[in-house]
Amino acid sequence: MNAIIIGILLPLLGTMLGSAFVFFMKKEIPDRMQKTLLGFASGVMVAASVWSLLIPSIEMAGERVLPAAVGFLAGIAFLLLAGVLGVALPYLLAFAAGAMMYVVVEELIPETAQGAHTNLSTIGFAIGFVLMMVMDVVLG
Repeated sequence: MNAIIIGILLPLLGTMLGSAFVFFMKKEIPDRMQKTLLGFASGVMVAASVWSLLIPSIEMAGERVLPAAVGFLAGIAFLLLAGVLGVALPYLLAFAAGAMMYVVVEELIPETAQGAHTNLSTIGFAIGFVLMMVMDVVLG
């Protein structure tokens, strides 16, 4: 139970701290602070990529590293190509967000993974999220 509470409070505190930086530093972030925050965000994303994506990929493949290596390089090549295309980048960023949301709903929300028809939760989440996103942007 304590792990669940910590797992909820830690991201909450991080989000609150991050939004406080944005709120109080509306115009310009000092160079040292910006470099520190960029380094921190990079560390978080690299750790998430390794421990939440690459290592599980290797474990799912029966400790074979080839699928993880091919997928990793394909992902980088795909985004490099997207950078060349330019126009496709917004779609690719949204694609990556959708893939990450899928993983969150399917793997991190325990109730959605229980019983039969677990994909219904993911589909419901996606529809609800897109509806709210569209309403927020359109209605302001």
